[in-house]
Amino acid sequence: MRDVWGEKLVELGQQDPRTVVLDGDLANSTKVDKFAKAHPDRFFQMGIAEQNLIGAAAGLASVGYVPWTSSFTVFFTHRAIDPVRMLVAQSHANVKIVGSYSGLLIGAVGKTHLDVQDLAIMRAMPDMTVLSPADGVELLAMMDWAQSYEGPVYLRIVRDAVPDLFGADHTFTPGAVHRLRDGPDVALVSTGPQTGRVLAAAEQLAAGGTEARVLHVGCLKPLDEDALRAELAGYDLVVTAEEHSVLGGLGGLVAEVLTAAGPAPQIERLGVKDTWGESAGNDFMLAKHGLSAELVASRVADILGSRVPA
Repeated sequence: MRDVWGEKLVELGQQDPRTVVLDGDLANSTKVDKFAKAHPDRFFQMGIAEQNLIGAAAGLASVGYVPWTSSFTVFFTHRAIDPVRMLVAQSHANVKIVGSYSGLLIGAVGKTHLDVQDLAIMRAMPDMTVLSPADGVELLAMMDWAQSYEGPVYLRIVRDAVPDLFGADHTFTPGAVHRLRDGPDVALVSTGPQTGRVLAAAEQLAAGGTEARVLHVGCLKPLDEDALRAELAGYDLVVTAEEHSVLGGLGGLVAEVLTAAGPAPQIERLGVKDTWGESAGNDFMLAKHGLSAELVASRVADILGSRVPA
């Protein structure tokens, strides 16, 4: 996904001379070094100073540029959150904040770099669009949209390669809810690359006779709440799964939307419980937090099996 992001930036730089990139001394890791090589006059190496990076991006936006900022997620959503709030969101600055190395699967980089609170933080930020693509195809569509949108955007991308879920003709619509699989027994809702694992879990459930509807929410803010309610209407069990804390992320969003409209179904939120991350490999992290396809399928089956028939 980070390669897709780096290559798309080069393309945007070719198409729009207003495009600039500001990096926090991580260009090789985040792959914005591709942009640096293609457009060196519009690439700014800001060093390990994310607060200043965001301030400079807001300044560039104020004189007509379209700044894309690049660093690890944790440095934007924790270290630089004050300038994000004051200089970007409150002023509706046309800054695109791209957090690479998001979610659980960066354990080898070290626990201090792991951030699974970013969606909650950014979703609560007034005037901030919050995007979490499932694959490289959706990422490209989101970047095209963000380039043309006048306002702040937070885009969450992951380090590793992910399988494509969408066709090459996919276009991005803010707030859209995508149905990727249908089934009457349970509704599964996910975001980001976790959606691929949820789809795989649904296939495993189908092998055991349980047919699941799978929804992908790539745009957490804004959200077409009516569309989400319509997709979940008639289900008495909704399970959310995310590579993020269960507090304030997708699960919280789904619960808010469903409970605001009256009596809600049972909602089970799979994700990172109220705990800090740790340094470990991808398989260990997915297993520990119950987010592998096998463990999602097992958890859903357990919940269905424990329910008392109406």
